[in-house]
Amino acid sequence: ECNPMAFIMEQTGGKATTGSQNILDIQPTNIHQRVPVVLGSPDDVQEYISIYKKHNK
Repeated sequence: ECNPMAFIMEQTGGKATTGSQNILDIQPTNIHQRVPVVLGSPDDVQEYISIYKKHNK
């Protein structure tokens, strides 16, 4: 369910991530697979990624 939202977000100039990888790069392994979803402007998502990396070393 996050793929359609991520696709629309990226087509409109935003970004979509789990914090560690791009949502659209994920190959689902089952129909109800769950992943963290962060959607937003490139600056906001990059800020989230920076914080995520800082706390998940």
